Amino acid sequence: MSGIVVTYEGRLRCRSEHADSGAVVLTDAPKDHHGLGAGFSPSEMLAVSLGSCILSMMGVAAHTMGLEIGRATATVTKEMADAPRRIARLSVALQVPGAFDDGQRARLEAAAHACPVHGLLNIDAPITIDWIG
Repeated sequence: MSGIVVTYEGRLRCRSEHADSGAVVLTDAPKDHHGLGAGFSPSEMLAVSLGSCILSMMGVAAHTMGLEIGRATATVTKEMADAPRRIARLSVALQVPGAFDDGQRARLEAAAHACPVHGLLNIDAPITIDWIG
């Protein structure tokens, strides 16, 4: 299990470093919340995590079926609410190039819903996943 060190750098910016690889991600508070808005906000990173997790789980499922889903995309839309400020909704639109029979598509969709990030987000903020195309 790898660790992540998050350091507050001031001006509502944080620097996160992956302990194993040294990869760095910067996050900024959005402009509408007094931040610089120069990068992903922490709540946008949650949306990134969800989309990446869904595509990764689908990639594993595709691999086990001998399928290729390269160039698949997950467009994650995040809706915010106030009082208190929170994520009100996450919507994911999947575009997966290729032709799949009903069984393959069902397994890919099941993999999308089996994403551990999706499972963790069992909160009062609906997450919808729509297959586009």
